[in-house]
Amino acid sequence: MSRVMRIKGFADIFPPDGALFTAMEAAARLVFARFGFAELRTPLLEFTELFARSIGAETDVVQKEMYAFGDSKGRSLALRPEATAGVVRAYIDAGLNAKEGLSRLFTLGPMFRHERPQLGRMRQFHQINCECLGSGSPVADAEMIVMLLQFLREIDVSGLTLKLNSLGCADCRPRYRAALGDFLAGLGADALCPDCARRAVANPLRVLDCKVPGCRDLTVNAPKFADIQCSACKTHFAGVLDLLQARRIDYELDHRLVRGLDYYCRTTFELVSGAIGAQSAVAGGGRYDGLVKCLGGPDVPGVGFACGMERLALLMGKTDPPLPDFFVVSTCADAQKQAFSLAQELRDANFRGVLAFSPAGMKSLMRQAHKSGARRCLIIGQDEAEASAVTIKNMADGSQTTVSMSEVFSLFLHKRESEHGTIN
Repeated sequence: MSRVMRIKGFADIFPPDGALFTAMEAAARLVFARFGFAELRTPLLEFTELFARSIGAETDVVQKEMYAFGDSKGRSLALRPEATAGVVRAYIDAGLNAKEGLSRLFTLGPMFRHERPQLGRMRQFHQINCECLGSGSPVADAEMIVMLLQFLREIDVSGLTLKLNSLGCADCRPRYRAALGDFLAGLGADALCPDCARRAVANPLRVLDCKVPGCRDLTVNAPKFADIQCSACKTHFAGVLDLLQARRIDYELDHRLVRGLDYYCRTTFELVSGAIGAQSAVAGGGRYDGLVKCLGGPDVPGVGFACGMERLALLMGKTDPPLPDFFVVSTCADAQKQAFSLAQELRDANFRGVLAFSPAGMKSLMRQAHKSGARRCLIIGQDEAEASAVTIKNMADGSQTTVSMSEVFSLFLHKRESEHGTIN
């Protein structure tokens, strides 16, 4: 019978790589709590309409990349391609706007997009998301960027470039779309790649984000948001930049930065790396003041960001899993019960260790102990079982000593105290 294969674009994350994801999650919880954020867990599955209304029906995510399907009742469901829409839906469902003036929420977990797998991009990928709902202040924008940078420092990711742009508001954005649409129409339909020819009519801002060199060259002189923005948007963006400058945070203004989702407005930002290939953005976000209202909630402003965990993992130093403090072996059936009890007592005292499940010859047991990486092998054979003793072998130098069972526990505690928490 043939074996069942892993689905293309879906990865099994084995040790030690899994430790990087664990470290990211721990750092996120630590840093975000300092800023008053609480963790929210949302479903992986939502109604497709949620993403069509929030992300935009004409975006590549909705048109090409969502895993959407019908259920037994004929409803269209989708695996979440991003987190913000689900967080906002949960915010509305729970009536949080009536319960608290400001909601600071973060979530982490898998997302799904049907796109070509490549370095740092999988069809099931993982994100860390933060959302601040209830404030339209530029201070909220700047604080989100500062928090993101602190999180990246916590996981020792550096060498990133912060890019910023302002995408206007409901008043000035339509003027920009019209000006950009006129510019693109003047290029001629055949000048752009097929995707951009479609976008030029349905969603002209997305043309600026095209990675095809020909399209980028043709749009180098396209209108800029900064030239068309209303005074309120200019003041808001200037306030964000002033706060970042006060913290001596370096940034680049990038008029092409439009992000991939329709709900963004005013401040938008990305952190990019030159070390992970074509998919250079490792984190990004911005303001989405009309999204809550668009999804049937009150007119509440919001700002947030997302980090791609697979891409961050490429930039993090490899984390070796901690070595076991002990490896317990028994060479006969009479010793198994004592070996089992000893292993549990040491674990109860917060030592890490492995128990060999079956008695075996000494050569086989030593191979298992060496493979585990344990610092010490605790051996209970027939003689040790009869004498309630344990032979302790130092796996680094091969030296060994035999002590009573009652002495093992105190010996390990003494080593912890003398070696500041480690056993060499």
